[in-house]
Amino acid sequence: MTYRPLDEFTVISYVRERPPMAEFFASLERLSVSEVGDGNLNLVFIVQNEDNPSESVILKQALPYLRVAGDSWPLTRERMRYETQALLKHNELAPGLAPQVYDFDPEMSLVIMEHLKSHEIMRKGLVARNHYPDFADHISTFLVNVLFFTSDLYLTGPEKKQLQATFVNEHLRKLQEDFVYTNPYMESEENNWNPLLDEVVQAVRADSALKIAIAEMKEAYMTHGEALIHADLHTGSIMLNEQDTRVIDPEFAFFGPMAYDIGAVLQNIILNYLSHYGHTPDREQREAYQAYLLDVVRDIWNAFARKFDKVWAENNRGELVPDAYWNFPGGQEAFANYRSRFINRLLQETAGHGGVKFLRRMMGIVNVWDLTSIDNMETRAVAERLAVRIGKRWVLERKSVTTIDDLIGIVLEETKDVAV
Repeated sequence: MTYRPLDEFTVISYVRERPPMAEFFASLERLSVSEVGDGNLNLVFIVQNEDNPSESVILKQALPYLRVAGDSWPLTRERMRYETQALLKHNELAPGLAPQVYDFDPEMSLVIMEHLKSHEIMRKGLVARNHYPDFADHISTFLVNVLFFTSDLYLTGPEKKQLQATFVNEHLRKLQEDFVYTNPYMESEENNWNPLLDEVVQAVRADSALKIAIAEMKEAYMTHGEALIHADLHTGSIMLNEQDTRVIDPEFAFFGPMAYDIGAVLQNIILNYLSHYGHTPDREQREAYQAYLLDVVRDIWNAFARKFDKVWAENNRGELVPDAYWNFPGGQEAFANYRSRFINRLLQETAGHGGVKFLRRMMGIVNVWDLTSIDNMETRAVAERLAVRIGKRWVLERKSVTTIDDLIGIVLEETKDVAV
């Protein structure tokens, strides 16, 4: 079938022609459709059986341009293949933590997947001060399973390279290289920020030490092909409820630095922490929820580090440091020490990548809804200035970080005297 963008009128006829949908829906006679896409890249539709509303799917189609910028910014549709591949791999390695895939049409650049109707986008749930008691456990398991089992710590050299070759994703990687690590820190027409941050933006662009550090993190993003990363794992790419967590939208997936995904999750939770200076005027209520968010950050990292170390110790089949390498007196102690150093290096790089992502959200093409939904621009600017200060310190002080409480401590130090 020749590619054409679908709309609310053509989706139904398309779905009726797909054999997997004839198996999914008890009947194709009374289907309804609504567009729900609010992202930066794609069309997203809900298709539902009106005779049995419990039967519904999500249809996601790539457009041949960057939706947030318009058709003047061409973008490959191949990203939908990468997303589908990643979803299948996520379901294989971390079952129950990603939506199920029902159908994929490469010519139409679309995937049809599970409709998570009982879930909400995490970003909006956090702004509403919801609690998710199992989230730290779920997301740390997802990160450990996907990152470890696609790395040289588990895969043989040929296995890793063959898998890596199927996730080149050169166009979306270039997008992140530009929009996260380069363009926000120089003159670029697509940049966007709160006008009250003009002086802050110019100060970041003129900070030599900071720009060197950002360049170092960009080098890591471009050259450290450690594992299959989601590469866009923010709280808008997570759907959940109190019992269940699903990671969605992995169209940026490629082999990159493990710490990028970890940093994205932690940084987004801290951004939400800052957003409550605008969203939660009651101080007691705000401080209680902010304390909860810091506990979530701490729990995610500590659970990740513990699980990663255990999985590695029990599954050391990769070629980086095979078991035979440690076959000498004291070898197991040395192996444990090596794992500890590796994980601490991940924490330091988590600080670096997370810090850069703080900055790009304040002065790049795509801001963050947690903050842009604050109506009062002065209050919003308070949170944004804090995000810049925290981000700078995470990047610049990353090499001295030894525990997650070092990063949380920076957040507490920068927010201790906030008057809102």
